[in-house]
Amino acid sequence: MALALAPHLSRALRTVPSPSAAATALLASASPLPLRQFLQLHAHLLRTGVLVLAPAPASAFLSLAAASLPSLRALAVLHQHLTPASAPSTFCCNSILRSLSESDGLSFLRHMRSVGRRGNAFSLAILLKPCCIPAHARQLHANVVAEGHLQDALLATSLMRSYTNCGAGESACKVFDEMLVKDTVAWNVLISCYARNKRTKDALKLFDEMRRSESEAEPDEVTCILLLQACTSLGALDFGEQIWEYAMEHGYGGKLKVRNSLITMYTRCGCVQKAYEVFCGTPRKTVVTWSAMISGLAANGFGKDAISAFEEMSKAGVAPDAQTFTGVLSACSHSGLVDEGFRFFDMMCYEYQMMPNVRHYGCIVDLMGRAGLLDEAYMLVVKEMRVAPDATIWRTLLGACRIHGHVDLGEKVISHLIELKAQQAGDYVLLLNTYAAVGDWTKVAEIRKLMKENGIQTTPGCTTVELNSELHEFFFFFLS
Repeated sequence: MALALAPHLSRALRTVPSPSAAATALLASASPLPLRQFLQLHAHLLRTGVLVLAPAPASAFLSLAAASLPSLRALAVLHQHLTPASAPSTFCCNSILRSLSESDGLSFLRHMRSVGRRGNAFSLAILLKPCCIPAHARQLHANVVAEGHLQDALLATSLMRSYTNCGAGESACKVFDEMLVKDTVAWNVLISCYARNKRTKDALKLFDEMRRSESEAEPDEVTCILLLQACTSLGALDFGEQIWEYAMEHGYGGKLKVRNSLITMYTRCGCVQKAYEVFCGTPRKTVVTWSAMISGLAANGFGKDAISAFEEMSKAGVAPDAQTFTGVLSACSHSGLVDEGFRFFDMMCYEYQMMPNVRHYGCIVDLMGRAGLLDEAYMLVVKEMRVAPDATIWRTLLGACRIHGHVDLGEKVISHLIELKAQQAGDYVLLLNTYAAVGDWTKVAEIRKLMKENGIQTTPGCTTVELNSELHEFFFFFLS
């Protein structure tokens, strides 16, 4: 395509009498250009002096460079030609910023300001959207404050979201506290921030704070979804039902994403019948709805019901996705349905032409491990998997070794975890218990000594209990 268009570009440059007019016409009609054509146009503009003599083509050229070139090369061209005379409008600058990477965008913004084009609040918002590096977020935060944009609700919310993406939850909370006007989006970003930073209880508390706040912000559909997901994480059934009651009262009960989140929450809390009632009452079931129900049935030990639901989904004409197969394979694993598990795995690979991911293989390894097919499961992982095994797969196999007392294989699995540098205290405890199960107390003593010498300590577990709409956390320690 590039070779065919290049002569057309040459003819256009030759047939228009004014170089400036030719360049303007080409810049207006060709965005973006293949690399070869862009370089040809760049050479023509340099030879004719258009970039120096004509501000309009120079401005359009900078936008075209950002769209046509790889990010680093585009930045070099922009720095070379961006001058006070050729500086594009703020609108064009913002278009250029969208085309650059996070780091290059910051560099271009600084250079842009050095030639007298400061940009605006939207320029900062463009850079904040993809920002996931803490140092960059802090630089942009400083710009927001210095230019007096902190009270721009949209910009402050973008800044909160960037800090959340960077894992800087405390900074996101600080921005929220400094906002004079907190809209619903800002509250939702804060809830998401708490949830992503494992402060799930604090996320739930925000629901009441939001409703009591003096602002006009009210929980919306997104708020309900985020809070139901938080309830799923904590197993907070009563609070989840309060969210559902609010959703019903405010017209969000019919929203599909809310109902899908509610199904997941109910099954996570063990209320399979309630989840099924919500599922049956959902008129337009998507693959996400079916997958939530199938996964919920699987997690609660209703393997055959999960398989039946999968078959009903097929009859309804809804094609399964990767999550659906994760659910049905998990159902086979938890219920010991070995033949069915292999049948669904083959169906996914050959009938639906899906590439199995690590979770699918994890389900198969778990299925084989529970059935005592440990050596076969090991060969599957080291010989047949089309993706690299992660630590979770090795731990699944290690747990099966403990159950079946397969010491030799347990040692091999630990060596793979060490190679991944992913070994944890729980892995050594599993191996220790494997030795204990076969009465090899010498090895048990060696593992205890190794853990002590390497400073390996078990981390406390945590569980939550909901009583009178209050969540109480309990921590417990594993003793090796």
